[in-house]
Amino acid sequence: MSKSDLAKIKMIVFDVDGVIVPRGTKIKQIGNNTTLNTKVIAKKQIDQIKELYKLGYLINISSGRGLYMLQEMFREILPFVSITYECGTVTWYKGKIYQHINSFKYTKDIFLKLREYASKNKNIKGFEPKEFIITLHCKRRIKKIEDMVKKEKNLCTAWNGEAYDVLIKKYQTKALGLNRVMKIFKLKKENVMAIGDNYNDHELLQASGIPISADRTRIKGKFYVPLEGKFLPADKLMQKILSLKKNF
Repeated sequence: MSKSDLAKIKMIVFDVDGVIVPRGTKIKQIGNNTTLNTKVIAKKQIDQIKELYKLGYLINISSGRGLYMLQEMFREILPFVSITYECGTVTWYKGKIYQHINSFKYTKDIFLKLREYASKNKNIKGFEPKEFIITLHCKRRIKKIEDMVKKEKNLCTAWNGEAYDVLIKKYQTKALGLNRVMKIFKLKKENVMAIGDNYNDHELLQASGIPISADRTRIKGKFYVPLEGKFLPADKLMQKILSLKKNF
């Protein structure tokens, strides 16, 4: 990456798990009781994001997670970011909510079926609390879940290695969220850089002007930041951008 690559960039979009916090979710569900471990962004990344904000960059957090958890994870930088959550369905910005698609009528019936099935399957760890998509954490892939969702013609499943997201086919993607965020901030594709590491980030990266992969085994990009090493991919990317801006 060189100075010229940053010339038109006005917004940087970060995936969350594996990019700005470590991968993995600890979840346990017994009956109506759900326990989740919430990760918090490191102080170094907080400082980096504040510095990018001061330089004039818009920062967008794009995640499949729900808003409550993301607000807890990024509490210290909420004044400096927008959050697009539940796989592009909704964006939060300075306390205002922009809902991009209504999924309720598509998911209300399948959720009841999946909940009934989950109560009998020990390989399902639990449902992550969300409003607009369904996320089931599982010990492994379960073909029965995929088959149940396939029967719903408007829905599909996305497996990320530890959980299934149940989504509206073709529409409920991070790309939808990014395109709507670009309209909110009056940006073009060429003004956006996005980094992601998982299968559900494919559309997000393709919708951006500069796509950056943090895991080449799962997703392609114009640039690559490895997952291995001392620093998280978001840390490495921000270090690079800040070093280039200082040399402008």
